[in-house]
Amino acid sequence: MRVWIGIAGFAGLSAVAMGAFAAHGLKHLLAPEQLQTLQIGVQYQLWHALALLLVVVLGQLQPSRWLRGARWAFALGMLLFSGSLYLLVLAQLPLGVITPLGGLALMCGWGLLLGHGCRAHGDMPLR
Repeated sequence: MRVWIGIAGFAGLSAVAMGAFAAHGLKHLLAPEQLQTLQIGVQYQLWHALALLLVVVLGQLQPSRWLRGARWAFALGMLLFSGSLYLLVLAQLPLGVITPLGGLALMCGWGLLLGHGCRAHGDMPLR
């Protein structure tokens, strides 16, 4: 689990660093649309770093395949979604086809977390 906590920590750290770099170091070099694209990547990465940490901690309390899948989905989603946005702006690489795959991976992570919740509380009807 330490590896996953480290991955979540790195994701959070690098999100904050990218946000600061974009806001201070790139503010005068990039168009407002490019800065906005970077900020979207930062926001998604930061939120999903927290989600990954939650899933890791929850997995210690309630181990399940659903949560193991959610860990991988969140990590892959952050890499593909936020990473493709960063590369799109900073390296001018046209990775528009990868970004939606990252978004899909993030949605899968949330779906797997939902699945875990439904399975863990199977006696509770969904209302």
